[in-house]
Amino acid sequence: MRNPFSLRDEDDTESTRSAFCWWRSAKEFNENGHDFKVDLNNLTDLTPRLKVLREMERLALIAPEGLDDLRHKLLSYRSGDFWLPTGGIKKEEMDISPIITILLVGFSGSGKSSLINLMYSVLGRSGLIPFVQTSGVSSDYTTMFLEEHNVLRSMRSGFCVYDSRGLDYSRVGQSLESLTRWMVDGVHHHQLCCKPGEEALMSLMAGSSLMLSSSSRFKRRRVNCAVVVVNIAEIYKALMKGDSKPLEATKELFCSPAMRKSNENPILIMTHGDMLTVEERIDGRIKICEFLGVSETTGTYDIVCLTEHGFLADESDPVTAYALTEAIYRALIFSDRTHSPKKNFKDRGLLCVSWILCAISGFFAFLAYFFSKLGRTHKLKLI
Repeated sequence: MRNPFSLRDEDDTESTRSAFCWWRSAKEFNENGHDFKVDLNNLTDLTPRLKVLREMERLALIAPEGLDDLRHKLLSYRSGDFWLPTGGIKKEEMDISPIITILLVGFSGSGKSSLINLMYSVLGRSGLIPFVQTSGVSSDYTTMFLEEHNVLRSMRSGFCVYDSRGLDYSRVGQSLESLTRWMVDGVHHHQLCCKPGEEALMSLMAGSSLMLSSSSRFKRRRVNCAVVVVNIAEIYKALMKGDSKPLEATKELFCSPAMRKSNENPILIMTHGDMLTVEERIDGRIKICEFLGVSETTGTYDIVCLTEHGFLADESDPVTAYALTEAIYRALIFSDRTHSPKKNFKDRGLLCVSWILCAISGFFAFLAYFFSKLGRTHKLKLI
């Protein structure tokens, strides 16, 4: 009996199948790479490994027909389209920004810039044009500015994606401080992001008044959703050498309070899986998800940015293209669940009253301190 999750017809060639269905060389598949040797209908017997394989088969089944449909939904998306009535508040009473902002965060070399290029290729139909320089082009290159990208290349796009500078494994605490500022204060295009210890670079950049004036004119956007990008090959190889530092740093980032906009976990995208064997790739995904305490399938995606020939994995790899599109779609759903109600006159009045009371308390505290010092000085003079 043929497995319902199988995608390929019997006449598919092995080369075509292996082009993007890399997981079908696992031991759980038959020699022809079509069918599982195990029964997937009994969900209670599914191990984490089988869940991963089942998820990959789901993507392979949906990708050929579902990619264009999902791409059309993103193209027609407007901010707030996925908002659902909760708490008895109408949509008109919600503070919904006109543009949803998705921020890619991760450590240096995780593949954030490569993901941006892949988004342009898959969603914007830009072909093989690299819009963002990546560290793969030059080992000395690193993203120095926050960059806003309209990956759909549409004048009516309802969302944008920000590429951020890679965080540092050796300075996780300081890196999380930068992340907190982005999540709380918002981000804007061409915003300088320097790491601690780069005071010389900051002073050099600050000396350029033209750069500061032009950068400050860009609109500051509130971050609606942060997507964590990790290099699965780097983490897995470090684990095999007994070095758990990259994985522990990833958990600090993933579980950071600044990343939490609701009860849901951040979206996790794993890159560079093609640098591992099939068994290592599956095992690495399971180990990372178990350590982070998240599902191996829901909200977790294994995405290869470049093919074995060095090209963007767009139409040549429908599974990767669909996985990326679904990740963005999920990020938009997540974003529309985190909108807060607009502040009305009563809220503003209470805020003003609280400010006034704080000012009054501060004034009386100053008076108490002043007269205490004055009385002590006067007492010393009498003695």
